[in-house]
Amino acid sequence: MAGEKVMKGQILDFAVQMKKLVNNKEHSDIKFLIGPNRKPIYAHRVILSARCAVFKAMFADQAQRGSSGDRDVPFVLSDMSPEVFLALMEFLYTNCVTLTPKIAIDMLATSLEYGLDELRRLSSEYLVENLSVQNAPECLQAAVTYNQDELREHIIVFIDEHTDNVFKSKGFQELSEDAMVELLGSDGLQMDELDIFNFVKDWATVNAVVLNKPVSEVARKVIPRVRLALMASSEIEEIEKDNRKDNLVPVESFNNAWKFHAMKKCEAENPLQRKRAGTMNREHHTFLGH
Repeated sequence: MAGEKVMKGQILDFAVQMKKLVNNKEHSDIKFLIGPNRKPIYAHRVILSARCAVFKAMFADQAQRGSSGDRDVPFVLSDMSPEVFLALMEFLYTNCVTLTPKIAIDMLATSLEYGLDELRRLSSEYLVENLSVQNAPECLQAAVTYNQDELREHIIVFIDEHTDNVFKSKGFQELSEDAMVELLGSDGLQMDELDIFNFVKDWATVNAVVLNKPVSEVARKVIPRVRLALMASSEIEEIEKDNRKDNLVPVESFNNAWKFHAMKKCEAENPLQRKRAGTMNREHHTFLGH
């Protein structure tokens, strides 16, 4: 219609008022039982259906399967904590969400499960804004697990800037194989390659005990990302000698490193022949790519 224009009121004021409906039993028409203790939380079908396709489908399925009396049967979600579910409700009612370090990663997972991209974005922003040496490994793990590439890149930049402290953290030892592979792909790590190798070796040793597997199996995809070619020949010899105990490093990794040392020729597209930000200079680095 000509001249039609949406005039916006105070959006935050609206959110504040709508938040009063979250878990408000008055006029609610649905009850959820949340968590292992089945905490009752009340909501309104029309709001959840309008805001989330998953809830809309859930309610439609209930209507198709049962009688009108089934509308009074509560939905049981025992695998979600009440704190996370209430934050989800807050977002659906207000388009805002109150996050804490305790629930932020779970909210990221929940946003993906319920198809809420705006909530995913807000959760990712919160994680980036609140990165620390202590939580960076856990956040990286979440980014890798949930295929959040942009979040992963932000976290790796943070780890690049705090490499030593993050690698010494407890969370580093708890990273998965896939997360370690992503981390070792970074050129920005501010640590020498020999030190990186030693930290990776410690990681593999710890996880071999936890998983009851040989270290060579635990680190199968990780060790080939260590850039042995950056090390001096004497350092590679020491690693090779020590490797006889557990075969942590595959023969192919040694062969590639020795090939570079013998030919003194850099393969321009080979990431294993690129110095990292923290790589200490060695004589043979004159032949490396930068």
